[in-house]
Amino acid sequence: MIANTAAYHFVATADPDALAAQLHAWAQDGDLRGTVLVAGEGINLFLAGTLAAIDGFYAQLRADPRFADLRIKTSTSAQQPFARLKVKVKPEIISFRRDAASPLEAARAPAVAPATLQRWLRQGHDDAGRRVVLLDTRNAQEVAYGTFAGALTLPIVKFTELPEALAPHRAALADATVVSFCTGGIRCEKAALWMRADGMDNVLQLDGGILGYFEEVGGEGYDGRCFVFDERVALDPQLEPMVGG
Repeated sequence: MIANTAAYHFVATADPDALAAQLHAWAQDGDLRGTVLVAGEGINLFLAGTLAAIDGFYAQLRADPRFADLRIKTSTSAQQPFARLKVKVKPEIISFRRDAASPLEAARAPAVAPATLQRWLRQGHDDAGRRVVLLDTRNAQEVAYGTFAGALTLPIVKFTELPEALAPHRAALADATVVSFCTGGIRCEKAALWMRADGMDNVLQLDGGILGYFEEVGGEGYDGRCFVFDERVALDPQLEPMVGG
């Protein structure tokens, strides 16, 4: 059985190249495959391997105080979903190219827990009685596999296109509590921070993204599967893969 993990953490890294080299060595030692992105703002990981190797890798990473609180989302599959290991140093761990979108430069945007969102969806409003609008920050290819029922989706190909695609909807969202979401949390975290800095103070982020929601409360309120960036293609709310299960 293969353990598949997704994790990211925003934290200042003074020497991204040295950190990337260390992560590459640890992953190679455990015969892990997947993608690791390192930037001055933190790390973004999609790694798969045996459970023992995965546990060993993350134990070493969490021994570094910068990553002690790293949250890891895990699912399993019968087959290795990645062809090889890739470790890269990038300007951002997810490209957005907007000012006021770095959690290193401002407080993290407020988040809503999966269980709280589930309750809001059941009751049809948030705890203050405001309507809730779910904002999908993923691209059109991902949305085609599934999204939250009634979510606002945008016709984007790349995450960097989100601000322009969102612009026509902003006035209609002014009286709502907007919950941004994505696959694992990294894009909706950046998007929510940027939106709040740009005047949308009614925006929250879904903590842990869709995968975190599936892990904690299942698929209530979600239609379809969640696209993932590996050979499994997409996961259902039980975190079972579409391919390679």
